[in-house]
Amino acid sequence: MTDATVTLYTDGACRGNPGPGGWGAVLGYGDAKRELRGGEESTTNNRMELMAAIQGLKALKRPCRVALYTDSQYVRKGITEWMTNWKRNGWKTAAKKPVKNAELWQQLDELARRHDVEWHWVKGHAGNPGNERADELANEGVDAVVGAS
Repeated sequence: MTDATVTLYTDGACRGNPGPGGWGAVLGYGDAKRELRGGEESTTNNRMELMAAIQGLKALKRPCRVALYTDSQYVRKGITEWMTNWKRNGWKTAAKKPVKNAELWQQLDELARRHDVEWHWVKGHAGNPGNERADELANEGVDAVVGAS
């Protein structure tokens, strides 16, 4: 595991919910920066928030310390508070219903276990440069999907 910390800002966007969606991730390590984006034709905002975190962590080539910033309480609370019970209950909620987006949560869990991740929530659209750039990338992801159809 590297001593330095990778900074990862993630965001998802959706036009309509469901509708065309996009995700964006901004990785920083020292002076190096990498930006990622993607999208799907028919998805939800929550799925795109999860995809941003998944794709950002997937881009790391070796185990790292990661400070991950998201404006999604769904993502932060899901991974830090709710997931333990979901796993214990066979990926069912406290109400005994299947966890929505379980396949993405499982993928995120597997990726997060490879790294030492600190999960941070930031207020969206509040002027945080990393969050604002991740939002721009997520919207570019939507634009690419909308323009392709």
